[in-house]
Amino acid sequence: MVQGLGGIKRSGEFVTPGDKLGVIEEFIPAFGTYVDEGAVYSKIVGSLLIDFTTRKISVYPLIHRAVIPRVGNVVIGPVVGVQDSLAFIRIIKIGAKFISGFFTGILHISEVSLRYTKSMFDVCRLGDIIRAKVISNKNKTYHLSTKGLNLGVIYAFCSKCGDLLTLSKQKKLKCKECGNIEKRKITSDYGKFIL
Repeated sequence: MVQGLGGIKRSGEFVTPGDKLGVIEEFIPAFGTYVDEGAVYSKIVGSLLIDFTTRKISVYPLIHRAVIPRVGNVVIGPVVGVQDSLAFIRIIKIGAKFISGFFTGILHISEVSLRYTKSMFDVCRLGDIIRAKVISNKNKTYHLSTKGLNLGVIYAFCSKCGDLLTLSKQKKLKCKECGNIEKRKITSDYGKFIL
């Protein structure tokens, strides 16, 4: 989470050219950014990714071709809302392609895992990056599922300090910054996937 001109910016947030993302004293500018008078700005339309481990700040582009989610597609996006039994995911990538449109998917708690899941807050939190499968587009709403080893949270952020959570040897997500331990429904390649 960084302070920009439009308020606080979070990883996964949609940004446009000229949006202030941070300052060079705090972050190393990476892909899709530029520096002007000590501030880091977005160079392209895309999704903000803040890596608190390496202190790099990037913007991943949204392509201009009309690509829309279809049933069976594997999609990736940040969690933009969480309720007890639902999560809302802004779809930014379909397969290997970034998309230019604005699509939101709904992940219902019954589609999270084959096991019983008590609360969506044990599955994902606001700002996490998720990989899910489109199982329906009924009523022009994209219904998603994370049932499967390779589906779920691919990057999670600490709900206390915002740092990237790392996977410990005990298969727990731990914040290196504040020591907080959190629970998520993670993928088999958690933390290794490159957007």
